[in-house]
Amino acid sequence: MARRSKEYDEEKAADLEDPVFVRESLMTAVAGGSVLQEALGELIRTMGVKEFSEKVGMPSPNVLRAIDPKHNPTLQTLERLLRPFGLRIGLAELRKGSKGRASKQRRKSR
Repeated sequence: MARRSKEYDEEKAADLEDPVFVRESLMTAVAGGSVLQEALGELIRTMGVKEFSEKVGMPSPNVLRAIDPKHNPTLQTLERLLRPFGLRIGLAELRKGSKGRASKQRRKSR
């Protein structure tokens, strides 16, 4: 049997065959404050890195490096990892009254 990561779960992996379920899970995680790379990494490890790498046509070591928080994947790589879920990276307007990191930095410098 192939070596599996600790996060691999056969039952969850079956649920993750549904791209709509995965898309919603990933969007919910990121909307809740999770870092995209970490949320994507958790999903990929649960699905099985080998299976996912075959799906995206990328060698397993490259997928593992892309989801490793110590590495900084390119936008192109992240887009490639998101494609099977029908997702891509985009821009969104900040909500008025949003107190993000940039506004906190400006207040501190005054």
